[in-house]
Amino acid sequence: MTTRTVNEVTLILQEGDITRIQAEAIVNAANAALAGGGGVDGAIHRAAGPGIIAECREIGHCPPGHAVATSAGNLPARYIFHAVGPIYDERPEDQDLLRSAYQSCLDLAEQYQVQSIVFPALSTGAYGYPLTLAAPVALQTVIAHLQKPTSLRQVTFALFGNRAYTVFEQTLKKLLPL
Repeated sequence: MTTRTVNEVTLILQEGDITRIQAEAIVNAANAALAGGGGVDGAIHRAAGPGIIAECREIGHCPPGHAVATSAGNLPARYIFHAVGPIYDERPEDQDLLRSAYQSCLDLAEQYQVQSIVFPALSTGAYGYPLTLAAPVALQTVIAHLQKPTSLRQVTFALFGNRAYTVFEQTLKKLLPL
């Protein structure tokens, strides 16, 4: 686990299962149809229970770069923020869409006055965004947000596997050296 403090907010990197981390909001790496799927999305939907898919069906759709909120079902949270990152295709707009997906979740955190949020590494699984390119976007977006007044007191990145953790840790150490 790696921890830094930004403007009195604790920023944590940890390897582990996002569905087991207690936070007010859990970010789901959703698809645009909000239909559940594999990876983080499937794990969150399975852990949250069937009520979440019903809420997602009611919302219907979420375009890349945006996020929507539902209840958290059986998860140890109040909300799930379903963020749709880009499918990586080396396009110039991929970085902007990824940044926007993270920022949309941070905006929802402020809207709902959330004090703690946990993120996965959006778009780095089935959507193919390289970890070495995604980590700086994710961390820079969060750090910039935390430098302004915020309801957040803790931001956690739950990273799947040692490689994801290591890439995020190395990136964070460059952005916020001790």
